Amino acid sequence: MSLESPQTATDADAAGVATTDIDADVVRQALGDSILDLDQHVHAPEVTIRPDEVQAVLSTLRTDLGLDHLSCVTAQEYEDRYESIYHLKSYDDPTRELSVVVPTSRSDPVSESAAPVFETAGWHEREAYDLVGIHYDDHPDLRRILLPETWQGHPLGRDYDQRRPQIVKYDENANPLHKDGWSEDNTMLLNIGPHHPATHGVMHLQVVLDGEQVVDVEPDIGYIHRCEEQMCQQGTYRHQIMPYPDRWDWGGGGLLNEWAYARTAEELADIEVPGYAQVIRTMAAELSRILSHMLAIAAYALDVIGDFTATFMYAMRDRELVQGILEDLTGQRLMFNYFRLGGVVWDIPEPREAFFEKARDFLDGLPERLREYHDLLTANEILQARTLDTGVLRPEVAKRYGVTGPVARGSGIDYDIRRDDPYGYYDELDWDVVVEDDCDNFSRLLVRMREVEESASIIAQCVELLEDWPEDERNIQANVPRTIKPEEDTEIYRAVEAAKGELGIYIRADGTDKPARFKIRGPSFSNLQALPEMAEGEYIPDLIASLGSLDTIMGEVDR
Repeated sequence: MSLESPQTATDADAAGVATTDIDADVVRQALGDSILDLDQHVHAPEVTIRPDEVQAVLSTLRTDLGLDHLSCVTAQEYEDRYESIYHLKSYDDPTRELSVVVPTSRSDPVSESAAPVFETAGWHEREAYDLVGIHYDDHPDLRRILLPETWQGHPLGRDYDQRRPQIVKYDENANPLHKDGWSEDNTMLLNIGPHHPATHGVMHLQVVLDGEQVVDVEPDIGYIHRCEEQMCQQGTYRHQIMPYPDRWDWGGGGLLNEWAYARTAEELADIEVPGYAQVIRTMAAELSRILSHMLAIAAYALDVIGDFTATFMYAMRDRELVQGILEDLTGQRLMFNYFRLGGVVWDIPEPREAFFEKARDFLDGLPERLREYHDLLTANEILQARTLDTGVLRPEVAKRYGVTGPVARGSGIDYDIRRDDPYGYYDELDWDVVVEDDCDNFSRLLVRMREVEESASIIAQCVELLEDWPEDERNIQANVPRTIKPEEDTEIYRAVEAAKGELGIYIRADGTDKPARFKIRGPSFSNLQALPEMAEGEYIPDLIASLGSLDTIMGEVDR
């Protein structure tokens, strides 16, 4: 659909297209001759520009149109070109979206880097270079990010030979400083991980120290890259993709991940989910959020004050209660595979009264248990000493790195997709977005603990709705076509508020029943990139506290 004659909001809603405040004339006026083409993706307008005008265009869009959130960068290769897509939003209103498409030739895939405008583009463009092969001029540090520097070829390239043997040199991660570990300016390199409890997964931190003070820290990722995007590209929309999202975040956020795919594919295929199924989804998603936050709280207590016997085990106990409820609902305790395009796989288990009673028992006991957590954590002088005024991430810095979720809300950024770009049943319920303004490690912990309370409130309201829902209107699935084949070259990016932040998915259709491109925007990826801003100038214990406050899951980072 061309933007020469934009649809009205009513027409767009009827067509299943997300409405937007971005007007074609406003974009033309702002960008002028920089525009090569104006068109429409399913979710937002699309503007195509030259590869040598990326920084100028993105600067204008950020300054003049208020598009200050670069949520994702998608790279892909066609038969005749390469393409980078910058998915822009506004932190004040994420429904104001614009896709900036930057094509380059196959013979010379070089584009200007967006990193000088949005720091978060640094890692996203490194991934595009690593996997697809696009080069970005003026990038501050264009190296591979998931694969070793010695890797030959780009795995997502059309001509990539998967059978080619690869050699990783022994000195791939050699100490860059003096052979005895010290440089001439008396700094030392310290390797933390990739097999270390404090890294919360197989991640390697290269830390440069001056005494005990952190001079520089670089997260080294890619140790468990599992090709999740490529596996999704090999699956059919209707049935074969949905089991994968649970595995992106094994900390408990699986149902939230399933919803990210469901929302994207449903809008792509114009599928409307019944209200009853939306309530079930909302209840299940918030149980999943509690499951994730309890693990974050437990691990943080272990990281910061070494509390294994009390806080950690208490949180594991409460996770077990939630897992029991979700097992009754989904049949699984971790890899749920409960959502389906158009709804959920089955209704509330019988007897319904027993399920609702079990959920209410958990909710009734939660306030007292949360008071225990506050006594053990937020009132703990040792934890306060290690988290107050450490790991400070100012809101303007957080926005430049595309930070979302509890990390952003702990920096005073009032951004939550559940409220700001509503889906499911959230806009029909009474709940609040939790925001803390101190921008430190303590704030991020407090946000998660308070969000558990809000999730409990949402669940309680959903239980009441489900109990009173008329029996003859309990539709758990829409009438979904047996085979889903979106029109060729249809493109969409949609996101949900996962436990760790904005979880987005870009899909490009090619007219078949499988995606031509499936890109996952994991919130932990962008959040982790901000770690140096939080840790540099502080001490080693502060670095551990800051890393733990991000609540990263490496399966979501590496994908």
